[in-house]
Amino acid sequence: MIRAALMALMLLAAPARAQELTRDFGPEAATEVLRLRSTTDIVVLGPVIESFLATRPGLRIAYEQWGSNALYGLQSADCAAGRSGADLVISSAVHQMVDLVNEGCARPHRSAFTAALPDALIWRDELWGVTREPAVMVYNRRLVPPAQVPRSRFDLLDLLRPTESPFRGRVATYDIERSGLGFLFAFADSMEATTFGGLMESFGRSGAIATCCSAEIIDGVAEGRYLVAYNVLGSYALVRARRDARLGVIAPRDYTLVLSRAAMIPATAGQPRAAAQFVDFLLSAQG
Repeated sequence: MIRAALMALMLLAAPARAQELTRDFGPEAATEVLRLRSTTDIVVLGPVIESFLATRPGLRIAYEQWGSNALYGLQSADCAAGRSGADLVISSAVHQMVDLVNEGCARPHRSAFTAALPDALIWRDELWGVTREPAVMVYNRRLVPPAQVPRSRFDLLDLLRPTESPFRGRVATYDIERSGLGFLFAFADSMEATTFGGLMESFGRSGAIATCCSAEIIDGVAEGRYLVAYNVLGSYALVRARRDARLGVIAPRDYTLVLSRAAMIPATAGQPRAAAQFVDFLLSAQG
């Protein structure tokens, strides 16, 4: 039943494919180059990279932003071929990262920072949770009346139930066929709540939109193309809402999923020392 519901969500809309973006940080004449592949938006992680490099004048970071499924496929291929590609990988699709570690695609790193992590945020000394991010609902403040703002999944079901609901075709969420993060959230929902089956049925019946990326979904809500977005990463939503009065953010009161974005040093990394230093920086108070 769960598998059938997940397949139904995959078929809600045509998939959107995230493009790879790249950017170099640090001096062109650097003697060391760390290749970092991640699902995190460059504008989000960029200031952290710059802060890390401030005291490392001889290091440059070549940043590649990927969709989670594409990143997983690339790392799997590099691992199988024994090919040097990324020196550090950070992904929100934690289940894919665990699979890479279990397939022998990572190398261990131990430090005072990794040792301080709780057991739930570390796996085999080869995978580390470097963030704590809630999954939230986002809504358009100007188009959704206060009385209709969904505070829980039960509220969202009620909004979608009427045949003539104004929310039909205007609720967005991740496409779980294209988004590893979306699949992870959907799986967690299926394990956590009795509302999962009803929500999937309501999404399918009301023409909910499945798309690829947090930024794209949030843009759609702000512009009014969508009224509500479901299971969006709170780290992106809260930053946008602080500077965009059109956006409201809700942590569902029935339960709120929390994600820890995962970091891994590939077994074939050419700069494992610099990668380990960046992991420690992410886990530090400054990072």
